[in-house]
Amino acid sequence: MKKLYQYTFIIAGMLMTGACDKGFDEMNVNPVALTTVEPAFQLNNAIIGSALTYGNLSYETTIVKQMITPFSGVGSAANYNQDNRNVAAGNWQRYYRTVVRELIDVIEKTKADPNNSNLYHTARLWKAYAFMLLTDTYGDVPYSQAGKGFLEGVAKPAYDSQEAIYTDILKEIEAAVAGLDAAKPRNTRDILFAGDVAIWKRVGNSLMLRAAMRLSKVKPAVAQSYVAKAVAGGLMTSNTDNVVIRHNANFPNDVGNQLNGGQSAFFYLAKDFVDHLKTTSDPRLTAISVRYRGALSGANQIESRATRLAADQIGMPLGFDNTTISSQVTASGLASLWDYSQLDRTRMASPQAPTFLITYAQTQLLLAEAITRGWATGTAATAYANGVRAHMQQLALYGTTTAVATTAIDAWVTANPLNTARALEQINTQYWVASFLNGPEAFANFRRSGFPVLTPNLFPGRDLKTETFIRRLTYPDAELNVNSEQVKAAIQRQGPDIMDTRVWWDVK
Repeated sequence: MKKLYQYTFIIAGMLMTGACDKGFDEMNVNPVALTTVEPAFQLNNAIIGSALTYGNLSYETTIVKQMITPFSGVGSAANYNQDNRNVAAGNWQRYYRTVVRELIDVIEKTKADPNNSNLYHTARLWKAYAFMLLTDTYGDVPYSQAGKGFLEGVAKPAYDSQEAIYTDILKEIEAAVAGLDAAKPRNTRDILFAGDVAIWKRVGNSLMLRAAMRLSKVKPAVAQSYVAKAVAGGLMTSNTDNVVIRHNANFPNDVGNQLNGGQSAFFYLAKDFVDHLKTTSDPRLTAISVRYRGALSGANQIESRATRLAADQIGMPLGFDNTTISSQVTASGLASLWDYSQLDRTRMASPQAPTFLITYAQTQLLLAEAITRGWATGTAATAYANGVRAHMQQLALYGTTTAVATTAIDAWVTANPLNTARALEQINTQYWVASFLNGPEAFANFRRSGFPVLTPNLFPGRDLKTETFIRRLTYPDAELNVNSEQVKAAIQRQGPDIMDTRVWWDVK
């Protein structure tokens, strides 16, 4: 009887289980949860993820001597010419984990969908932008197999040579620009231009010009060919075409967020940058800088001490730490290191300040160089003046207090025309200024062009072995651990994984 009871209990349990299984799968699925992500939103996420982070102050902006911190610690990097792989990994992690991953998925989802044709080609353009930044920063990187971990199970992607990457990038930009079609459905969810195909074509051609000019020394014939295509296709026409990410309280500018937080007293404007703007009486200095006169600490950097007059600005020299810089402080007649000029965190470095990635000013300056080289028709002096004027006008987009008066712009442009004898130096020095706060682009063009002419940061104990300036950032330690075979192959082809190794297009 006891056994019969046990069997009956088991059978009843089995029947109850069967009854519970009915509809079980449906019951455990959230009816309002997303099962797929709209590609337009993924593209927006990739674009927003491309915004420059606080890390570009530690390396790129400091390498080109626009910003500097004298302090050591976990953020020590280009200020001491040290190989800090945790900081150097910033671009790699942000782009591969978010930007590239999203873009590859968008391209895969939309490549065969005629209703999303313009979205597809826009994603191709942004992929070209993203990989330019990655390969310019590190050299050879995963490209053809990148972002395919989920799609194809590629967990250890091969590294492509920078030459191969640029060859494909230029082809991709050309094809994407040609594929954009105003007669096809518009991606109205586009966070930048609401899917305006005409603007995206101009942005694409301007990006093609930028990519082509990277090859000016290593493959001039190819560079000239693509410059011609970009110019013929139509470049950006004004600041309304700028690729700019608008920040707000929900998505703050990372640089501004840090400089208004715990890092507020750590970073200063570099002497080379301030001296250049002061020497040339450039009206942009008053829009960019602030100095807290007599400050003896970060706590003393208060508005009542603030001066934004150009004559009062004093940039901090590189090559010193917070102890050894005391001799320079005395020589400059300052109260302390906290008395040097800073990027004004209430204006250009506010948490809601915009991030500029591709601009009309940069494009006009590159066009001026292309004309100077005989690769494009037109007047180099006009393109040069347009570029300088555009960047001065661009500062108004940070807010009314950073706007440069039209009369000041006109006066400066008239008094500082392009000098044919030193055109390349003038153009690329202005590109340096016009790329302020876009560290990766300023760093790339400095290496490509050799301008502006800067004195090396000779901090004692630097990690540089053969070069006077950092030429690339090193691969992340995590990549060396999990993808070692592919990294070793890249190193064998490119050269040692050190900051002295030049990327393919960076030739003397």
